[in-house]
Amino acid sequence: MGDLARAGFRFDNSYRRDLPGAWLDQAPRRVPAPRLLAFNRALATDLGLDPDLLEPDAAEVFSGNRLPPGAEPLAQAYAGHQFGGFSPQLGDGRALLLGEQIDPQGQRRDIALKGSGPTPFSRGGDGFAAVGPVLREYLMGEAMAALGVPTSRALAAVATGAQVARERALPGAVLTRVAASHIRIGTFQFFAARRQTDLLRKLADHAIARHHPAAAQADNPYLALFEAVRGAQVRLVAQWMGLGFIHGVMNTDNMTISGETIDYGPCAFMEAYAPGTVFSSIDRGGRYAYANQPLILGWNLARLAETLLPLFDDDADRAVDLANERLEAVEPLFHDAWLEVMRAKLGLTGQDAGDRALAEGFLQALEGTDWTQGFRALADAAEGGGPGLVFERGALLADWLGRWRVRLGGNAAMAAQAIRATNPIYIPRNQRVEEALTAAEEGDIAPFQKLLAVLADPFTNRPGQEAFALPAPQAFMSGFRTFCGT
Repeated sequence: MGDLARAGFRFDNSYRRDLPGAWLDQAPRRVPAPRLLAFNRALATDLGLDPDLLEPDAAEVFSGNRLPPGAEPLAQAYAGHQFGGFSPQLGDGRALLLGEQIDPQGQRRDIALKGSGPTPFSRGGDGFAAVGPVLREYLMGEAMAALGVPTSRALAAVATGAQVARERALPGAVLTRVAASHIRIGTFQFFAARRQTDLLRKLADHAIARHHPAAAQADNPYLALFEAVRGAQVRLVAQWMGLGFIHGVMNTDNMTISGETIDYGPCAFMEAYAPGTVFSSIDRGGRYAYANQPLILGWNLARLAETLLPLFDDDADRAVDLANERLEAVEPLFHDAWLEVMRAKLGLTGQDAGDRALAEGFLQALEGTDWTQGFRALADAAEGGGPGLVFERGALLADWLGRWRVRLGGNAAMAAQAIRATNPIYIPRNQRVEEALTAAEEGDIAPFQKLLAVLADPFTNRPGQEAFALPAPQAFMSGFRTFCGT
């Protein structure tokens, strides 16, 4: 056995302390036979934990059977718009916040269990999770972190030894998730829907202190908070778009105030570029399709602004005017952030008035071609060769390459280096993810561990790992769907 008392847990649970009314006490449900599937030793070290002291007890601790020192488990309350329809009470239906770890840099990091059993917010669900969805979230979060995208991450995945009932019986598991916090747009909606302005103000003050402290010095701290959240989410979605990432369920309860990606349910990475791509089985209308994500970004921010109106100004009309001014800036801010991402992906330095048209022109040429490989191929083209990849719209590409090379000027070699540093070789390819998860459900964790290792260094070519860089066959992708995992 390890020594949990010396493992480095330093909980200081400000969410519990500052926000009564935003949570309910809830203990995790005990599991019969916990077994460690994956343990993120590097993340543990980042959190100030000693992985050698912790790992012997990891299965017990990260299944919820044994609480670490200082943990005070609670289920958070929040509301949310789900596919456009408002639910005034959602909350943690299968997750529990153990507490806030103070890391060696003095930053607060939530440590939470997911799949640890029913809570008062479970709404008829069993509160448990299966091995496949747990490992999917582990894999996606670690891949996004390696790609430089703000994200929640997985500290551990534990098999429970129990079965969970879905369409069929599946092996159960618990994920330990680490995030800057779990405060969502929906958390603000919870208090706004109840017209609990005092608690809403406390939540806003808590969010400012924790995530956007510069806002506290502004003339209007709550407007500054909104602007800070707007900026964080604009940058986040621009990064998603640059990677071909489709979140799949951009409900307001899945969008964080910190600007981290969270809740990897039906997410996936686009392979062949098609703006209308949808993978989520529950997104039947395509609300959260790839190309719609910037639109939903603005829609979600409008919902956040609505909750903050009483804090923006005592005069209701003035508050609405202030909100609308900030919301009108979302689209131009996003276009600027997106163009910054695209300049990097195309190897462009500086700024030119024609850069937006150049970026859009490449996307037109890219349609039908693999997104990840298509951008990566530009490095070879910058060095004077062909792109080394057959584009579906080759004629458009040929014309575009001429204009792009003129824009690169004498910086072609530097551009090639920048392209390779910005555009990954490896992403979580849908077929590889499904193969790894299926094997894990059948008791073989090795394919998951191999894929995880490849995705940990996505920009470095690895001889012998070429299969992980290849798109899935059309026969696989034609009917491919992802599921929320609940």
